[in-house]
Amino acid sequence: MATTDEEASKTYPEMITEAIEALNDKNGSNKSAISKYMESKYGELPPAHSSLLTAHLARMKESGELLFVKNNYIRPGPDAPPKRGRGRPPKSKPALPPVADLPSPRPRGRPPKPKDALAAAVAKATAGLPRPRGRPPKLARTAGSVTAAAAAAGGVVKRGRGRPPKVKPSLVTEAA
Repeated sequence: MATTDEEASKTYPEMITEAIEALNDKNGSNKSAISKYMESKYGELPPAHSSLLTAHLARMKESGELLFVKNNYIRPGPDAPPKRGRGRPPKSKPALPPVADLPSPRPRGRPPKPKDALAAAVAKATAGLPRPRGRPPKLARTAGSVTAAAAAAGGVVKRGRGRPPKVKPSLVTEAA
């Protein structure tokens, strides 16, 4: 029945909208009426016509091109509100003042600590050297470190980690 190349090359959405407009029912057109109109007007349709029609009607319904009311498809009017998507709508953004008036934002995060000049120089000098494998060796105790004897003498000592060592009682020799 399709006489011209223009009618044969129409897409499914174009054919669907044309069918709804041609049927011109105030309550809309159902799927079977749209299908019958397309078969009578365009004749040779693909063998999967019913599934193609269903898929295109669903896609047009989701995009807002068609309204689905009481099993009928209707074209929305010009004053109809736009179709809203799923979920909560995004917040409206307030109008921003001109860029020149905005103060420069503070940098994020905690400000860096002041660096020791000597430590910075050592780090810079050793930056290119590869690090040795494994855990670094413990530092030797210096003479200035506080010992248990100094703590007993009255110096304030910070407790170390872990369980403190057992105190061995000193041997007392009796003088006779």
